[in-house]
Amino acid sequence: MYLNLRAPGRRSRAAAGMAVVIVATGGALGLLSACGQSSHSPAAGAGALTPGPGQHRMAGMSGATGPGGAAGSAPGASPMPSMSMTMSPSAKGAQTAPVTGDAVAIKNFAFSPAKLEIKVGTTVTWTNQDTDAHTVTSTGSGGPLRSAALATHATYRHTFTKPGTYAYLCTIHPFMTATVEVTR
Repeated sequence: MYLNLRAPGRRSRAAAGMAVVIVATGGALGLLSACGQSSHSPAAGAGALTPGPGQHRMAGMSGATGPGGAAGSAPGASPMPSMSMTMSPSAKGAQTAPVTGDAVAIKNFAFSPAKLEIKVGTTVTWTNQDTDAHTVTSTGSGGPLRSAALATHATYRHTFTKPGTYAYLCTIHPFMTATVEVTR
């Protein structure tokens, strides 16, 4: 049987301190072993970067070569040749084609369609399909669109009586924008 005659508070603080030291040391050793060791040579200089085992020289490192073995890198060349990023048409700033109809879905933090073409007298219905609330509000002052915050599955309707282009946004998420083009 073990008899502890020390005050429990002092022992638990000391044990906690020792645990922190052990965890920090173990974490640092684990990180170093996971990263591997690189063979930095003293001749390369204190600030020089050299790749470790299994790594390749990247653009910006001394001695890096671009496509075809030329020094430097070609404009637009990927520093990670095995990875490619494609841009969606909307991310490139391409204009989306207007859509006809009378319904706009609010989903994935966007109005869909982003451009709607309708005739004068058409009533458009916006339906929030997101879990977050959204609004349908004319940009600028004096526009006709002024919805309250729409909860999930809530709708907002507006009948357009004059031709023109009506830009609107969500006031809660101002990056959400769209337009309604009204013709005779």
